[in-house]
Amino acid sequence: AGPGSYTVGTMSERFDCHYCRDPLQGKKYVQKEGRHCCVKCFEKFCANTCAECKKPIGADSKELHFKNRYWHDNCFRCFKCYTSLVNEPFMLRENNKVWCSNCTAAEDAPRCKGCFKPIIAGTVPNVEYKKMVWHKDCFTCSQCKQVIGSGSFFPKGDEFYCVSCHEHKFAKTCAKCKNPITSGGLTYQEQPWHSECFICSNCKKQLGGKRFTTVEDQFYCVECYKGCVAKKCAGCKNPITGM
Repeated sequence: AGPGSYTVGTMSERFDCHYCRDPLQGKKYVQKEGRHCCVKCFEKFCANTCAECKKPIGADSKELHFKNRYWHDNCFRCFKCYTSLVNEPFMLRENNKVWCSNCTAAEDAPRCKGCFKPIIAGTVPNVEYKKMVWHKDCFTCSQCKQVIGSGSFFPKGDEFYCVSCHEHKFAKTCAKCKNPITSGGLTYQEQPWHSECFICSNCKKQLGGKRFTTVEDQFYCVECYKGCVAKKCAGCKNPITGM
């Protein structure tokens, strides 16, 4: 039986309690399904049981009900945060507990991969990558721990690196300047070079993709080798290049 299926009052006539047979005249009583009973017997035999505290909901208590479940009004609280749900929106979740709308949203929200707390839509900026999500301030470099946020980064397995840390940890080092090669570059004799470091020793032009030669570990373009390095023919006076 739900709320409103019984009435409470003070008996003015000669009636006895249906259960214990005590006289009710001049006493508080409850009438339910055509039967009159004292308050004590009502709680023992007729009252609904509170879904939260498991105690009977007495005639003097305010009763709330939802889908054949009953609560004392002060027991009708969010299972998660204990906020009163009287006159508030709520959800009955799979554990048969009532949740407030805020806790429901938090429980169903995706979890930050950094702090594992829920990311509530529209609250703080977030970062998404391959179906994973972080609070913006939780998306940090695995090396220096600085916030990457919405900046550029490099993934390595389950780790993420800012540009600077990735350069120092993973990038190849130029054979000439010893600085990391972050993009482009070339390889000569199994050594990496910045394109701007692989140049003619004389005219300083870049040699990438061009013909060149080496003399005593120095690089020369064809023109500079002919003009400055190659020996001259004793007969025709032209450089002997072999190129």
